[in-house]
Amino acid sequence: MDIRLHRRNFLTLAGAATLGGLGLAGHTNHAKAAEDLVWLTWENLAKDDYIGPFLSQSGIGLTKNFIGTDDEQFAKLRAGGSSSVDLITPGLDKVELYVASNLLQPIDLARVPNAASLYDTFKNTPLGKKDGQTYGLPFYWGINPIVYRADLMSEEPDWSVFFTGEKYKGRLAMRDYALEGIMIAALYLGIPRERMFDMDDRELAEVKKALLAQKGLLRTYWNSISDLTNLFATGEVACAFSWVPPYYELLGRGLNMGMAKPKQGVIGWCDTLAIPAGVSDERLDATLKLVDYLLGADYGAKLAVGGPYALSTSLAREKLTEEQQEKIFVKDLSIMDSFVWKANPARYSDWVRLWNEVKAS
Repeated sequence: MDIRLHRRNFLTLAGAATLGGLGLAGHTNHAKAAEDLVWLTWENLAKDDYIGPFLSQSGIGLTKNFIGTDDEQFAKLRAGGSSSVDLITPGLDKVELYVASNLLQPIDLARVPNAASLYDTFKNTPLGKKDGQTYGLPFYWGINPIVYRADLMSEEPDWSVFFTGEKYKGRLAMRDYALEGIMIAALYLGIPRERMFDMDDRELAEVKKALLAQKGLLRTYWNSISDLTNLFATGEVACAFSWVPPYYELLGRGLNMGMAKPKQGVIGWCDTLAIPAGVSDERLDATLKLVDYLLGADYGAKLAVGGPYALSTSLAREKLTEEQQEKIFVKDLSIMDSFVWKANPARYSDWVRLWNEVKAS
């Protein structure tokens, strides 16, 4: 797989590919055999060679409908997808929105044996759960680090570079996203993680002050990862809050790249497996079998090499070389200790307004 393609950058396809010996088909309604499932997901998670072994061994068929954004997935489910889709892939921080809209059912972990091998970080997170039940089962994950041109910087950066790095003024970049931008400011200011998503007016005022100082140092707020990659390549940007793909692509081009995972905290992302409320009986049995396979060693090894992304379980880890483990951040699991998971702030409208005021200043 071309590393330039991020999980959020795949084109949304209007059609659906049907596997399991069924050949190719157009969009299929839900009036099908119980063993023919519909998975609403990202294109890069449902490649034929990833899923084929499960389909051939189980006899279960699969229709794959691809999404382009989390919001699109949520809208499809609210528009009736909870009765026409068997499995979805929401972000860990988004599951509560689905649960609040009664779109999901709790997952019986006793029927998903591979869930017993979840890393402790994913077992212990309160996200994706309600009243002690799991609605979004952690599936695959990664980090959003600081990526930088090691040949253009004198030392490995941390979050402070985006607020006090005068020597790099005009060569820094931040993603244009209020949630992450304000999280990073809070990490820089030392606001405790347990308060980060529930900051009061005083704390938000401090965040705004820091972001105003940051704006004066930035070359740009980026939206497109390909644009950011090009800015790195030309040297216009020396350091950015980034996704991982530019690091690997530009290394491959021979550039001296670095990736920093600040001790103040690393923003982690995780998508989940979630079952819509309308799935039952034989379809639920088949869906749980698919969920179990997706958390297993065979699928995980393919995803690690082809993604490269890590499963939420440890089952594929020993199938990988040390280099492959390092590439998906499972060689040294202590990185999980510094994870800061994205959550939904109670006052998010205030966060967005603050962010827009900073950009307009």
